[in-house]
Amino acid sequence: MAMLEVVVVVMMITTLVMASSSNNIYANAIKSEPQVPCFFIFGDSLADNGNNNQLLTLAKVNYEPYGIDSPDGPTGRFTNGRTTVDILAELLGFEKYIPAFGSLNSSSNLMSGVNYASGAAGILSLSGKHMGDNIGLRKQVRNHRVLVSKIIETQRDKGLAKKYLNKCLYWVAMGNNDYINNYFMPWIYPYGNLYNPDQFADLLIQKYSSQIMKLYNNGARMVALSGLGQIGCTPNSISTYGATNGSTCVDYMNEAVQFFNKKLVTLVDKFNNDFVDAKFIYINSYGMGSGDPTQAGFKVWDVGCCSVNEVGQCKKLEKPCENRTEYVFWDSHHPTEASNLITAARIFKAYDSSDSYPMDLSSLIQSFGPKPY
Repeated sequence: MAMLEVVVVVMMITTLVMASSSNNIYANAIKSEPQVPCFFIFGDSLADNGNNNQLLTLAKVNYEPYGIDSPDGPTGRFTNGRTTVDILAELLGFEKYIPAFGSLNSSSNLMSGVNYASGAAGILSLSGKHMGDNIGLRKQVRNHRVLVSKIIETQRDKGLAKKYLNKCLYWVAMGNNDYINNYFMPWIYPYGNLYNPDQFADLLIQKYSSQIMKLYNNGARMVALSGLGQIGCTPNSISTYGATNGSTCVDYMNEAVQFFNKKLVTLVDKFNNDFVDAKFIYINSYGMGSGDPTQAGFKVWDVGCCSVNEVGQCKKLEKPCENRTEYVFWDSHHPTEASNLITAARIFKAYDSSDSYPMDLSSLIQSFGPKPY
């Protein structure tokens, strides 16, 4: 990321932060009318906003110091404040954050979208299960089908409901745990012993494609598929496996996810060629995380802001670092809100041509034209 681009990002973030209301939503920096009528989120702990709170699992963080910079306190988000998808919802113009599927009740408004993300979840149902229960991609898509049925009941017209869903934004970011909490744990899971990285990526893409097709069949037409980041550069990976060949990261982990990312770009091309009524984009998380963090104002990137337990999450009630805006990572796995602000800004409006393919999120939305609803 060039210095000029960093300055632009920082200026945008500063404007957004200054415009934040007491409800933690960007009140003046975005349009009052959402750019899409609904936002559906599928993912793992990077997007989980409380779905794991009621599950029997180590992968839940509804305790302090998580949420220390949020007016709502600990909500189940794996960071000190807002996640990337929270910030994207703000940039899209939503007045409230997209609710967790696990928090819905009979009085919930289903029409603005739902967050299905679950900490430790993966594309493969087995991924992350050594930590306890989680809601994998297959089950998240199944939960969405249940919600679609309820929206159809609300609209009392299947065709009208599908037209509404066609206008929504769908965000899918899965696969991290298929590597971190599966493939690179061959003493627990079989995949690392059965497949080389290229073969494993093929398996994941095959399963992934099947679930995305189900979303398409249930009305998804505007879809952002996020690639995997540099999992070998997280504090947990470095402390667990050790940096390789003088590198500051675990190179073989990063090399493995690149097989997945390249195949995901190919899948995006395939979907765009096969479905003329839909558009898919690829979010280059790996590329966005490859720059020099000091250029964005960070001073610490190899350890998290809080003291961590045996699974790399913050220890309960222990005081975290004071200078949180200087840290890339909050705990040993997850970025700080400061990191998420920059990531979300670049996803929404690319500051480098490689940030998204074939277009960024704002261009994806604009390419569908005005959507009265």
